[in-house]
Amino acid sequence: MTTTNDGSPEANSAGMTDADVLVPIKDFQIASGWASPASAGARARQCCEQLEEGRILFFDRIPFVFFKEDREFLLSQRQSGSGLHKNISYRPRENVLRGAAGNAREHAQMLEIMGRYSTEVMRFMERLLEPYASQLALDYASFRPEEESGRKLPTRKRNDLLHVDAFPTRPMNGHRILRCFTNINTTSARVWNTTESFAALAARHAEKAGLARIAAKGSRRTGPLARQIKEAFGLKVADHSAYDRFMLRFHDYLKEHEEFQINCPKILLEFPPGSTWICYTDAVPHAVLSGQYALEQTFIVPLPALLKPELAPISVLEKMAGTRLSHH
Repeated sequence: MTTTNDGSPEANSAGMTDADVLVPIKDFQIASGWASPASAGARARQCCEQLEEGRILFFDRIPFVFFKEDREFLLSQRQSGSGLHKNISYRPRENVLRGAAGNAREHAQMLEIMGRYSTEVMRFMERLLEPYASQLALDYASFRPEEESGRKLPTRKRNDLLHVDAFPTRPMNGHRILRCFTNINTTSARVWNTTESFAALAARHAEKAGLARIAAKGSRRTGPLARQIKEAFGLKVADHSAYDRFMLRFHDYLKEHEEFQINCPKILLEFPPGSTWICYTDAVPHAVLSGQYALEQTFIVPLPALLKPELAPISVLEKMAGTRLSHH
């Protein structure tokens, strides 16, 4: 793991290093969990707090069961050429795979591998982050077989621009987006940029991104009649709170803000082959500069499960806006 900044005066004056962001975890084993059972509860709680503070938990290995044969198969796969899918996605609850190329046999094998992967990562996260275990919700997983460097995507879909995550079709209403990444590439690192904390970004940019205007419109749920009509036409009904609308706007605003992308302070993070890292991507700004073959599993952490809810993006934004941003 190495780090540098971009050399700009702002970055140098910030004096940020990977030590401000990364938390190496050395005392957790696949088979036995925490090395010291007596301190397991305290260590799990500490990890949850560090995540909520905007840090990234880092493992220099894969800390869950992942078979060599599964990796070899995934390394041989590509995603479909369809522009509908940025990655190969897997929906554990429906056991559905989207965006994969290959024949029927390969599709079935990938479906089996992704199902096994999601199960193992869920088991690992429940042990690692025990305070969340009873409320941790399994969301989508993805396999990212494309080389990120030089990838041709529209600005709002580009991974190499700093952003925080928000889901257009899955409103969070203030709940948190927690993601576990693994670089299964055998030779090359996955390279990220990150920058200042969410609170610092919000202080600098939230008003310009339209926080006050969005907050003033409030959070209204879709009425029964409108919902019925949409469902009759096969349309998805997603109740976006003011928080969700702002986070979607903030995602786009940051990616489209050229001055921010060029001049903000940056920390370069290199995740080597076989490493795993975990963070709240709704609060940790990130950009994927290069890398091929990564697995990712998303979890939703509800607000009541948080140990430091005052640090959650919705709390930061509600304090700035002076009003509630979630659905009542």
